Amino acid sequence: MQEHRSDQFQVNKGLDMSKEIFSKDETLSMRRKLIGQSIKLFYSDNPVKIVRGRGQYLYDEKDVRYLDCISNVHHVGHCHPDVTRAATAQMELLNTNSRFLHDNIISYANRLSATLPDKLSVFYFVNSGSEANDLALRLAQQYTQHEDVIVLDHAYHGHLKSLIDISPYKFRKLSGQKEWVHVAPLPDIYRGLYREDHPNPGEAYADTVRDVIEDVHSKGRKISAFFCESLPSVGGQIILPQGYLTKVSEYVRSAGGVLVVDEVQTGFGRVGSHFWAFQMQGEACCPDIVTMGKPMGNGHPLACVVTTEEVAGAFAGTGVEYFNTFGGNPVSCAIGLAVLNVLEQEDMRGNATRVGAHLKDLLNKLRTKHQIVGDVRGVGLFLGLELVVDRELRTPATEVAAAVVKRLREERIFVSTDGPFESVIKFKPPMCFSIADADLVAQKIDHVLTDMPVVIP
Repeated sequence: MQEHRSDQFQVNKGLDMSKEIFSKDETLSMRRKLIGQSIKLFYSDNPVKIVRGRGQYLYDEKDVRYLDCISNVHHVGHCHPDVTRAATAQMELLNTNSRFLHDNIISYANRLSATLPDKLSVFYFVNSGSEANDLALRLAQQYTQHEDVIVLDHAYHGHLKSLIDISPYKFRKLSGQKEWVHVAPLPDIYRGLYREDHPNPGEAYADTVRDVIEDVHSKGRKISAFFCESLPSVGGQIILPQGYLTKVSEYVRSAGGVLVVDEVQTGFGRVGSHFWAFQMQGEACCPDIVTMGKPMGNGHPLACVVTTEEVAGAFAGTGVEYFNTFGGNPVSCAIGLAVLNVLEQEDMRGNATRVGAHLKDLLNKLRTKHQIVGDVRGVGLFLGLELVVDRELRTPATEVAAAVVKRLREERIFVSTDGPFESVIKFKPPMCFSIADADLVAQKIDHVLTDMPVVIP
């Protein structure tokens, strides 16, 4: 019966499905027919067909090489040989339901625990950042016995319905804000309420969360959690002002809630100076729940939630079993362990610090040269270049940013935009990104901006 359906498909679509490789046009045509149209492609007007990758490079069907500044998922580099060897070896030996006793999940949790504050000691392995954030939401609500959540404006925490509900980036385009969701201002010192000239923006922005809590209480409601990314990414590569999370955690815990930190984009040494981005806020900052994903498996679906014994105990106290068939399976954990090994053996945190500082310096030089560059921000290999039409008014140059992305693609460099106005060109490359790569990126951006028509009034 299956062979019959396959034959029918070939006749109906007019394509030879037995071919191992399709032309780019065939692939695009089939994708448009078979894949949901809301699943967008990069460079949708002229997509790139990628057939292989290595390190920080991707190659198309004509073997043209592109420098990848987008794929933070492939944390230690596309197809790192140590990671692929670990995956293959474990796959040949065993991959099974994570409810069987196995050493890999214990070894991996133990390695991760060494990077975290002592109180974060109980792990739940899942398959994606969205799964992790959904579970974190459940943990927080069960522990506190409250429902309401505070999130940052422009936040995005995943594609499950529960997470769309706490992601202003998404829900404002859909059904709107739920009554149990409350939005605090994004602590953006470039274009937010309190800017770089404020004497203490961390405290000022934290006080806006206190105000939200007071408003929630005035309505007879209670807070379960403050949910935020350690470094807001979709919000525009934002670096939280110093002291912000520590002060927010005081307000939230006083209100009976917990601090949930989303490290799906920023964990595993991307900031260079620390293993986790929340650690940049100082030793006094310790979340109650941390979620992690994307870089954990270097492209393999692997994610995690870590929390305290108290929160985990309340979750177990329901008497309802939690299990995840694939989360923490032997292959996933073998891959996770290999990623940790590569990070250490190749000093990728040190590389992120050195190369990130070099690239940031080059981008700041572009800011001096080009009036359209309004701001350069970030840390390690998490950087943003914000383009503005008017520096004084900080008017976002959305169309120019899109044009720069398109032109850089022609120069064989992949970047993309983020931020509330899609005016921030973001850099989150694989951690093996080099000084030479940074030089090339800055040179090409300089060339593109120099070559563009003057848009500043």
